[in-house]
Amino acid sequence: MAQRVGQKVKLSSIDELLGVPNTEGTVDLDVMTIYPFENHPFKVVDDEKMDELVESIKESGVLTPVLVRPDDEGTYEMISGHRRLHAAKRAGLRKIPAIIKEMTNDDATIAMVNANMQREEILPSERAFAFKMKMDAIKHQGKELTGTLFLEETKSNSGDIVGKASGLNRTQVFRYIRLTELIPKLLKMVDEGKLAVFVGVEISYFNHTYQQWLYEYITENGMIKQEQLIELRPYREDDSLTQEQMIDILIKNRSTPHVRKKITFNERKLNQYFPAYYSQTQIEKILLDFCEEWKRNHESEDN
Repeated sequence: MAQRVGQKVKLSSIDELLGVPNTEGTVDLDVMTIYPFENHPFKVVDDEKMDELVESIKESGVLTPVLVRPDDEGTYEMISGHRRLHAAKRAGLRKIPAIIKEMTNDDATIAMVNANMQREEILPSERAFAFKMKMDAIKHQGKELTGTLFLEETKSNSGDIVGKASGLNRTQVFRYIRLTELIPKLLKMVDEGKLAVFVGVEISYFNHTYQQWLYEYITENGMIKQEQLIELRPYREDDSLTQEQMIDILIKNRSTPHVRKKITFNERKLNQYFPAYYSQTQIEKILLDFCEEWKRNHESEDN
């Protein structure tokens, strides 16, 4: 692939880059001159929503221009608009409205991730690799600006910077990035909801041979508990464990008796926080929502 050229620009927001609502500078590009962003982490699939987008484009055209950057061969790398380009091709369009911006590799990566994070549905694997790409780009920018305040901010707050657009904190960001260390079979299970994100994070610390054995165990047994994986933590940096030994450890710890807990709140305590007209069902739902939020923020704090 040819080396990209372009003057470094400051990317304030994806709306600014896309010219929303101002589309001044939009040009029509041949769809065949645009190629996907290198290692684009977001999947473009022909699902029901894509079919709807195709029909919309057939009826009204592409209303929002895509964002591309030029290379030195007269073609363009897509930054934002992979789904629109795919739908436009399916709809039979030969040209698509585009905004051309010259930008560095790092700026292009950050813009690409920020734009795609606006989608409603994002798979854990997509989020994981996108966060990793953005993190690497931010760190690289910091290295180029050695000695500046930006470098210090990048060192201490890179996780928060990456997660800001998605409303996530640094702990959640680094948890997702850990998923990039999973073998494809396990990462697919996370995407399909067959493996919880926090379990996938726990598994990600093992070498790929151990991960393959764990995949086989899950396939045969249907599930695996975090408590079982915690017993394997001493072997994260140890490759002497045999598959038989691993299975013995997993089987031994899968039947750990579960101690049932019962927690009660008297009405006087609850009345300090909830209006008198709230029903028991409403109060329970609010408490469960708080518990779910706490779980998301703490489920991998041991890592």
